[in-house]
Amino acid sequence: MTPIGLSNRSAGKTRPHVVAVPGSRRDGSYTRRALEEALDASEAAGGTAELLDLANLQLPPLDPSTDPPEDSETVRRTIREADAVILGTPLYHGSYSGVLKNALDYCGFDEFEDTTVGLLVVSGGAFPTPALDHLRAVCRSLNAWVLPHQAAVPRARSAFDESGFTDDDLRDRVRTLGTRAVEFATIEPGRAPPIVCQEV
Repeated sequence: MTPIGLSNRSAGKTRPHVVAVPGSRRDGSYTRRALEEALDASEAAGGTAELLDLANLQLPPLDPSTDPPEDSETVRRTIREADAVILGTPLYHGSYSGVLKNALDYCGFDEFEDTTVGLLVVSGGAFPTPALDHLRAVCRSLNAWVLPHQAAVPRARSAFDESGFTDDDLRDRVRTLGTRAVEFATIEPGRAPPIVCQEV
């Protein structure tokens, strides 16, 4: 995956640009590894891919009474210029991480409205349904178009080895997320399909 300075929202672009945002700052994060797999699939489907790694940015807790940090504009610009965004998070206390929440707090409608968004959650235990539901609600509040397909990686410690996923079904589900992000990157929410009248 190669960081891209421009996106498909700019004139002249022909390939959908997919940005993945891991809500983990941990070295060797399973969330980051899963998102990298999804982005590989996005590239295989004809898109361009970029990992917006929050571990490399300085984003203090949002304080609206102070000037925003420089890295917050990096987050906003990268998401705003993407054709599709995949949000990934570890499961923390039944929900998504504070790292991802804080990054989203710096964003708004300008970044997410009418943007295709995919969701991925990684957990140490069972299927992390609540975190997926919580993220879906946040994206809906920002008028994003959330993919029906979502990916969850339960029991993450046994889901990966040095070479990647150990479970083909999990890998396929994550890769499908990356593929769908490209396939639906140009969808136009709220626009009904044309009605075709046929003579009978």
